[in-house]
Amino acid sequence: MSKAAKKLNVTPSTVSKSLGKLRDWFDDPLFIKTPNGLVPTPVVQSMEQELGDWFQMGGQILEKRSEDSTKGLSFNLMVESPLLLTMLNELLPLIQERYPDAKVKTSNWDYDSLEAIIRGDADIGFTGRESHPRSKESLDLLPYFIDFEALFSELPQVYLRRDHPALQQEWDIEAFLSYPHINTIWEKSEKWALDEVLTELGTERNVSLTMASFEQSLYMAAQPNHDMVTTAPKYCEHYVSHLHPELTSLPIPVNKEHQEKLLIPFTMIWHKRNAHNAKIRWLKETIRSLYRGREQQ
Repeated sequence: MSKAAKKLNVTPSTVSKSLGKLRDWFDDPLFIKTPNGLVPTPVVQSMEQELGDWFQMGGQILEKRSEDSTKGLSFNLMVESPLLLTMLNELLPLIQERYPDAKVKTSNWDYDSLEAIIRGDADIGFTGRESHPRSKESLDLLPYFIDFEALFSELPQVYLRRDHPALQQEWDIEAFLSYPHINTIWEKSEKWALDEVLTELGTERNVSLTMASFEQSLYMAAQPNHDMVTTAPKYCEHYVSHLHPELTSLPIPVNKEHQEKLLIPFTMIWHKRNAHNAKIRWLKETIRSLYRGREQQ
């Protein structure tokens, strides 16, 4: 109680009276005396997430100043890679123009990124989700306290060398599956919507190599002396044109019904507590504008 009073710059008596009012309100002791000090009751423990959200919101309110005079602002972004590399090239100058002293920290989107947003360690995430009804990465499965906005959707592509023998034959599902595949682990999973679709078709890929990222998979696909292919988001065509011009891309050869199950909505993700945060509102609108402009080109 004394430490809480010191942190709040009030007397221990004030803290004690406030705790008494809260105990009456919740009809619960809230904290129980033990040899090791006060221990929270199950009621307090059940509010842990909500209290954490309120504390963060309170911190944001206390730190809020005029946007024009904000100094030392930080942006923590978690973006799927290699989308990060192409997106940041456009986004960073806009951040620096609006907030000249801002610090920008980026991380690749991975299995733990959603937890980072929930904890408040990241401002916003930008990543592809899946449309397949059995996918564990569906937008419908995001927690209720997470807000999101899908900015664009696209189908994954097959990437292979320009001298690949598949380009000399009819491109159909048989040709697609007749060559070994380089797979990419996504959020700690080696299977994704494509594998679900192939299972529905009564077949599967021959995965001969599994890599940790799209960049690694594309790099290996570009190497000579093998006939492997890989799959990656369509936006990687821009990345490939600069770093691996020896690669070309083809659509995954399945019918329209199965293509719809492969569609990837690329989505901004943030915590509901940041819905009215001025910095994040500006960031969302800026990212939104970037992709609106891209669609109009």
